[in-house]
Amino acid sequence: MKNILLIIQREYLARVRKKSFIIMTILGPLLIGAMYAVVIFAAISSIDQKQILVKDESGLFKGKFKSSEEFVFNFSEDNVDKLKSQLGKDKKDALVIIPENIMSEGAGVKIFAQKGVSLELQNKVEGAIEKEIETIKLTEAGITKSVLESAKMNVKSETLSLSEGSEKKSSAAAASIVGGISAFLIYLAVFIYGAQVMRGITEEKTSRIVEVIISSVKPFQLLIGKIVGVALVGLTQFGLWIVLSSGVIFFGGKVASEKLMASQNAISQAQMANLPPEAQEMAKKNMKMSPGVNAAGGMSEVMNALDTLPVATIIISFLFYFLGGYLLYSALFGAVGAAVDSDTDTQQFMMPITIPIIAAFMMAQFVIRDPNSNLAIWTSMIPFTSPIIMMVRIPFGVPVWQIIISVILLIGGFVFTTWLAARIYRVGILMYGKKVTWKELGKWLFYKG
Repeated sequence: MKNILLIIQREYLARVRKKSFIIMTILGPLLIGAMYAVVIFAAISSIDQKQILVKDESGLFKGKFKSSEEFVFNFSEDNVDKLKSQLGKDKKDALVIIPENIMSEGAGVKIFAQKGVSLELQNKVEGAIEKEIETIKLTEAGITKSVLESAKMNVKSETLSLSEGSEKKSSAAAASIVGGISAFLIYLAVFIYGAQVMRGITEEKTSRIVEVIISSVKPFQLLIGKIVGVALVGLTQFGLWIVLSSGVIFFGGKVASEKLMASQNAISQAQMANLPPEAQEMAKKNMKMSPGVNAAGGMSEVMNALDTLPVATIIISFLFYFLGGYLLYSALFGAVGAAVDSDTDTQQFMMPITIPIIAAFMMAQFVIRDPNSNLAIWTSMIPFTSPIIMMVRIPFGVPVWQIIISVILLIGGFVFTTWLAARIYRVGILMYGKKVTWKELGKWLFYKG
């Protein structure tokens, strides 16, 4: 036990003292926050007002297209050739031609642009025409627009779960997001830290350092020490990322929201000057809705949604399945590292190991849709898929007996894979200059001594 603790200490300190570990631990949350900030600012600054010319040959749609901050529609009676010549001049970006027989045919609308027509513009034009045709036909049938509007009703439902006779609010959206993020983090951790175990063993084997280490400790102790040491490195990095990310989200989000509001208001005011009177009135109504109030309301909704989740169960389960999934797969990664002489030789052995975890990540999207299906239940029991699938299910609520069975099987799976890996490790760690095959690995399992 003393030797295992020494190996764990060595593996942990050797990695956390590296400059790359310190730099990535600090820069990780900052880079992610910066990426989102750039995307948001780029999205806001890319808003460019488009001037659209409209030639209505049917005479039914004049003044019916509502202008907005993105699109301003100007109807014209000029001939088509003259309107085409105006494209690209005086900020005229597109030309819409509505045919005379639009009511009977429903086709023939043409949109011209010098640099191609955006999907957003096409959808907006088609939607405006469809809505007006619908209104005209309803009016002819004796149904006014006011009657149609009064018939519309927004229905909001409240979801609740029944547990042991008591009612509790639930949120499918919050459960899906939390479950998806937890599964992704475990999926990422298995590959990142499992690969570290494999790479570390391969480096020590090729440099012959392992020959000196093996003279003092048993191969099994060395394998366990490496696996646990890297696991502690992973927990340390994840813990620091959570703390730093919380700070970045809190302070960076506050600064970014203020700048975004100021930028958006400046853009809105600059664009309003070019809007028609009716579009200006609409824009003023939209601006009355304070972004700060909306943000506060959105944050309140997020907090209420999180309150519906079993937070304590999720945190405890995440820590267990994070460690369980990592320990199970890292043992196999370690066996691969001991069996080969270089990283290029690992490919033939990596595929069978990684297929279950990749398949679990792909199946997670179906489990989110129905967390209590047979597929979800069985895959959350199998040790090779349970770390991801069970973490997707737990936010939705899982019976305790299913969690207990999943935990027992995962522990048993870890013990089995560690035993299997140790049998390969003890032989492969001192094997040099030989191309290993699956048949050869099978023989190593039954070597005595």
